[in-house]
Amino acid sequence: MEPSKKPSKKLKLILAVIVLIGVSYAGYKFINSFYHEGTDDAQVQSNMTAIIPHVGGYIQKVYVVDNQFVKKGDTLFVIDNRDYISKLNQAEANVEAAKSQLIVANSKINSNVASAKASDEHVKSANQNIEVAKIKLWRAENDFKRYKNLYDKHSITTQQYEQALAAKQEAEKSLEIIKNQQKVTSSQQKVAATETEISKSMVAVAKSNLKSAEAMLSAAQLQLSYTVVTAPVNGQLSSIGFEVGQLVQAGQSLFYLINTDNKWVVANFKETQLGKMKIGQKVSIKVDAFPDKDFEGVISAFSPATGARFSILPPDNATGNFVKTVQRVPVKIDFTKENNAEQLNRLSSGMNVVVDVHIK
Repeated sequence: MEPSKKPSKKLKLILAVIVLIGVSYAGYKFINSFYHEGTDDAQVQSNMTAIIPHVGGYIQKVYVVDNQFVKKGDTLFVIDNRDYISKLNQAEANVEAAKSQLIVANSKINSNVASAKASDEHVKSANQNIEVAKIKLWRAENDFKRYKNLYDKHSITTQQYEQALAAKQEAEKSLEIIKNQQKVTSSQQKVAATETEISKSMVAVAKSNLKSAEAMLSAAQLQLSYTVVTAPVNGQLSSIGFEVGQLVQAGQSLFYLINTDNKWVVANFKETQLGKMKIGQKVSIKVDAFPDKDFEGVISAFSPATGARFSILPPDNATGNFVKTVQRVPVKIDFTKENNAEQLNRLSSGMNVVVDVHIK
């Protein structure tokens, strides 16, 4: 039986070094946990604006290509606007027609108002004539009574008596005729007043029609302007995915414009890591695509709910068997102004990053 060989000094040294490294690393991680919280479940984010036309039609011209950088207000593409120009012309014609109707209605109401005023004057004149006729009748009746008494006493001739009677009868007829004229004039006054009210209503209708036509004109102008689709913000386009002559519908999402002026990081920390984290703490950021570059950031917001709550089918722990799992909470991290602008421009939305929060 051969005697067992003792481990060599070299092997013992190697094992000692390994143990020392392990203990040192464990100690480092333990101490580091008091001052830092980190995660690799984090990505670069930026606003992605869907390019959606307000009106439908055939694509007439495309001014951009895939992945092109654009500025706010740059024309992206144009929709064939001939149908919308026709609608605009029709709307303009409707406005002119409505204006003409309003002019006619105003002219008619002015005429009716003048007629109503004339009728009022005629009624006043007829009323005054009635009063005059009543006075004449009163005088003729008194004269007739005196002449009749004298005639009965044979103090006047028959001719004088008949003249007094004729004068009384003439005054009675005159009063009757003037009263009939006053009735006719009053009827004309009512008709004129009614026509005036009708004309006022026609003016109101004409004004409403004009406003409606002007609203339709504004809508037609707006729709025509929508045929030219421009960039709402500065940024970089995604793949375009359509060509000239293609039919697009209003509300159809065609492609995306990624805002390159504003970028941030969303890091999904475990709920057990949030105890000492707060808004304003500094964050060191490492991007997988550029491992040799360091970025700085600060915590700007915490999500009001865990990521699972925003999923299409959020978990319902009140049913079935419950298995406790650590939840993750999205934390928004803004890049600071100390970062190099050129390096930030190279970051793309969705890139993986590793974040390290300085909690002390």
